[in-house]
Amino acid sequence: MAAAFDDLTTLDDQALADLVRAAIAELSGRGTTASFGALVALSGEVGAALGEAARRVAEQGSWSQVAEITGTTKQAAWSRWR
Repeated sequence: MAAAFDDLTTLDDQALADLVRAAIAELSGRGTTASFGALVALSGEVGAALGEAARRVAEQGSWSQVAEITGTTKQAAWSRWR
C-alpha cells in the first residue's frame, strides 16, 4: 500500500520531479530484491507515461516541441511516441 501524501497537484513540476528523484534514489540505495523489483516495475510505468506525456505535448503544441525537449528529430519523436 502506498504511503499517504499531501495532494501532489499542489507541487510545481520541479518539486514533483525532485520528489520522484528522491524516491528513486531511496529505492536504488536499499539494494533489496523488493526495491529492485519496484524499480523494474516503475521503469515500465515511466515508459508508458513518457509516451502519454509526449502525445499530450504534441496535441497542445507540436511534435517539434517534443523533439526539441528530447533532443531528437520531429520524425524520430513521432515514430517513438505517436
